[in-house]
Amino acid sequence: MDSPEIPKIDNEKLKKQFDVSHFDLNAVLRGIQLTLVGAHRALQNPALFTSEIYKQAVAAVIAGLAIRLIVAIPVTGVRVLLWFLSFVFRLDSVTWDDGIVGGLNFIEEYVLQVPFFLMALMRYITPTLDNMFMDSLRWVDLTYVRKHKQDDPDSLRDMYYPNLKMYKPADGSTHSTSTAEAVSVFLLRFARKGAISLAVFALSYLPVVGRFVLPAASFYTLHKAVGLGPASVIFGTGVFLPRRYLVIFLQSYFASRTLMRELLEPYFSRVRFTKEQKKKWFRSREGLLFGFAIGFYVLVRIPLVGVLVYGIAEASTAYLITKITDPPPPPREAAEFAASQQEWRNKHEFLSLSLDSLDSIHRISRPNKPQLVTDNPSTLLSAEKSE
Repeated sequence: MDSPEIPKIDNEKLKKQFDVSHFDLNAVLRGIQLTLVGAHRALQNPALFTSEIYKQAVAAVIAGLAIRLIVAIPVTGVRVLLWFLSFVFRLDSVTWDDGIVGGLNFIEEYVLQVPFFLMALMRYITPTLDNMFMDSLRWVDLTYVRKHKQDDPDSLRDMYYPNLKMYKPADGSTHSTSTAEAVSVFLLRFARKGAISLAVFALSYLPVVGRFVLPAASFYTLHKAVGLGPASVIFGTGVFLPRRYLVIFLQSYFASRTLMRELLEPYFSRVRFTKEQKKKWFRSREGLLFGFAIGFYVLVRIPLVGVLVYGIAEASTAYLITKITDPPPPPREAAEFAASQQEWRNKHEFLSLSLDSLDSIHRISRPNKPQLVTDNPSTLLSAEKSE
């Protein structure tokens, strides 16, 4: 009798499952470095300290206060209800009432991410963040020109701001200029995420199998992003971690990814990528984007000033774009440009450079082509002097 045939293992497929090259530690650390460098560069922009920006800063603080009040409404309602119940039942000798209030706070802050949701919604109410991104991009170009004014102009990179400002902005998800449609897509996306998070959190309280729900959910959602190996480690350790810490870890990871996508919206609202192209763009740069976003996510969570940090993060993203993408061509060439940006071609060169040498990345990979008038560094610097 013939022995049953043993299925062959596809080594290439298995190797791909354990590939973490897009999420390696070096890329994450470089992303964290760019958080600091980008914030420093953005804060040097004098335009951030104009009277208009001061007005927006005051409005942002007021918005931050309003967000905290909105988030506090459900918890305050429960506290009032418990206060009335205290006239009927003795609550001074029990702790379950404190547990309810603490649980609601935890669900709002970490499970549903209500404060972060409200801050992200501001993008669709006011164009401030989009304007801040574009103004900061212009500042990055000007700073680059000043820094290299003694160098040969032909050896410098092309400019980002002059061509990108000619792109007509539209919602990066729907490619529509309709604000109502963009807000609808945003609300549906967050509602879906909130419902899934709440359902998973509720299932984690089931007897016996409940302790495996969060680790299994983390494995399912993370294995495509970070690889099968790291996801398996997270699953193994998650079984033994307290529920609270595992929720904080998972939600911090996913919220930082969401934050990064929101910060990049001014770029993707202009340069139109297909859904598949955009997916490849993010995956190719995933580790660096996570490192860049996680620091800002922690700061954004600070009450009141979190909205101000969100603005600084948006301004810093303009600096990030000039390091991980090529300078955009005129709008008529946008389709070919988007297709060429899916893979991060100069990743290894960029990660090996020191922070002082990051400007040289486009000298390494810059294509040989005639320079456009709008790309000329001296033209941009002259325009600044004439203002």
